[in-house]
Amino acid sequence: MTDEETPRALDPEELVRFEIRNQVAWITIDNPNKGNALSPEMRDRMAVLINGCNGRFEARAIVITATGRKLFCSGADISVDREFAPRPDDAPPSAVGESRRMMLEGQLKLMPAILDSDLPVIAAVNGTAAGVGAHLALCCDLVIMADHAKIIEIFTRRGLVPDGLGAWILPRLVGIQKAKELMFFAEDVTAEQALSLGLCNRVVSGDELIKATTDWAERLASGPTRSLMLTKWLVNRSLDVDRRTLEDNEAWAVELNNGTVDSAEGIASFRERRDPMWRGF
Repeated sequence: MTDEETPRALDPEELVRFEIRNQVAWITIDNPNKGNALSPEMRDRMAVLINGCNGRFEARAIVITATGRKLFCSGADISVDREFAPRPDDAPPSAVGESRRMMLEGQLKLMPAILDSDLPVIAAVNGTAAGVGAHLALCCDLVIMADHAKIIEIFTRRGLVPDGLGAWILPRLVGIQKAKELMFFAEDVTAEQALSLGLCNRVVSGDELIKATTDWAERLASGPTRSLMLTKWLVNRSLDVDRRTLEDNEAWAVELNNGTVDSAEGIASFRERRDPMWRGF
């Protein structure tokens, strides 16, 4: 193959597309030739985009989705060579501790970006979400699945350990016993099964997925953004802290929210018997 025939390596900006429409930030995985698998560069770009939305007043909700109908995200792109530090000739290909470091610097940045985002994040699952792709969806605040989509905890099928915070998020959604069942057997979970298990909020036809997601996202984007932010923070903390700590967190959340423009507008609109005009701050 000549240089002219060599396929051009796609830029992460082409593989993860970003746009803001009607105050909703849309992050779209567009890597269909590899099953919408995430390379390290794609994963890092997604984390940067999500974190960047926190300081943008023009973005008040986030949607994560993918192109096509078959796959939302098939997991990590294992065809990409991992880059290790220079080593002696007789050193093993991967020294103890290197995989851990790569996890902390990679997968374990994207999921916290979603969980800790100031904005509500919706996953529009257009197809199968497998491995870290499943956890990408499940870490979102709301999940809407196309009726043909599936969730697969595929790790043990490949002799791997779940990553991407799966062992943290899954028991919180379905309980420890069911989480072990899903992870041990790695069986396909249909959209309807996911709905009954509490893994998603809604199931719609594939043709209706973007419309249904847009409706929810734009409702959130036109809402009291700081109230939603503090509500998300409280709920996400509720399973990790003791009751006394949450009481204190709740009191501070109320204190902070009382100083927002939208809080004053909510009270004023109630007294004046009119619809509120939320500003997002």
